[in-house]
Amino acid sequence: MTILYGIPNCGTVKKATNWLKANNVPFEWHDYKKSGIFADKVTEWLTQQPWEKLINRAGTTWKRLSEQEKAAVTNNATAIELMTRQTSLIKRPILEIDNQIMALGFDVDSYSKIYH
Repeated sequence: MTILYGIPNCGTVKKATNWLKANNVPFEWHDYKKSGIFADKVTEWLTQQPWEKLINRAGTTWKRLSEQEKAAVTNNATAIELMTRQTSLIKRPILEIDNQIMALGFDVDSYSKIYH
């Protein structure tokens, strides 16, 4: 099963969603804003990708954090706490197939290789 994780007003998420629909890829949508994210799921992701890649440090949510909050993220435990509390910090979209992260973010070439 394909699950796309993100927030609906993100332009990159919209591009990924449009690509999946245009290529007739069935997927489940997980909206962080409506559904949040559980620590168990983030913990699972951290077995596949380092927290440094899962946290979007280029986004406005990260930039709005205090220097103290940013400095406090030093390991998986502190990253999990922050990502579950502020889901907009999670890199998006995350494309997951059968509990495996297949892509962080979106680009046509990566998605094309996954589905064709």
